Amino acid sequence: MAILEVNHIEKHFGNTRVLRNVSFSLEEGSALAIIGSSGSGKTTLLRCLNFLETPERGTITVRGERLFDASLPAGEREKDLRRKRLHFGMVFQSFHLFPQYTALENVTLAKRLLEQERPDFKQRRREICEEIDNQGRQLLKRMGLSDRSGYYPHQLSGGQQQRVAIARALALKPDILCFDEPTSALDPELTGEVLKVIRGLAEQNTTMIIVTHEMAFARDVADQIIFMDEGVIVEQGAPHQVIDHPVQERTRQFLARYKNEGNG
Repeated sequence: MAILEVNHIEKHFGNTRVLRNVSFSLEEGSALAIIGSSGSGKTTLLRCLNFLETPERGTITVRGERLFDASLPAGEREKDLRRKRLHFGMVFQSFHLFPQYTALENVTLAKRLLEQERPDFKQRRREICEEIDNQGRQLLKRMGLSDRSGYYPHQLSGGQQQRVAIARALALKPDILCFDEPTSALDPELTGEVLKVIRGLAEQNTTMIIVTHEMAFARDVADQIIFMDEGVIVEQGAPHQVIDHPVQERTRQFLARYKNEGNG
């Protein structure tokens, strides 16, 4: 059963059509990798899914609930945006950790703010906060960072910061975890530790959308791959089909150029 259905999404910036009639679905527990050149619309698509951008056309449905419908009036579309965003966890290229908070505080901050809206929060504050902290520590342990919970971002390597960001995204238990080029800001020697964590999430059947330039990783981890070019889905299918036996000439050109650049 599809956990996510995206239909006919279009996004314009001025006169530039960044996304054009983008449609796809995602099965629960599966990983989707999105590949393509810079400027092909991959990041904009993620931002639309996370309600950081508003498409001019299309619908977004999660677990049968239509979260976005461009045909509705703006006021109706913008209702409960924060609740809608909770369906998606976002891991950005550049970590976006709060420098004044420790690793544990970065992981637990959003959950603390959310729980403050509970009617019994004041009465059970200590108990609730202890539970949130314990959950945060478990997530950091899962990321291999149990000994770094009290460290501030400037005391962590890039790879460690990105793993804290992944733990933070998981803290609110999203339906779908989104990664926007999660290793692009890392030195090559730190890339492997982040990819290892994402591979582990895939083995645990975490539903994920991964925008990546790591072709070998995409082929190994994803259940489905989408190749985008100039805002259009040019080709989609199983990894071995799209990467090893692409049907479309534009896909073949991209992969050939990518291989040549990788060998350069």
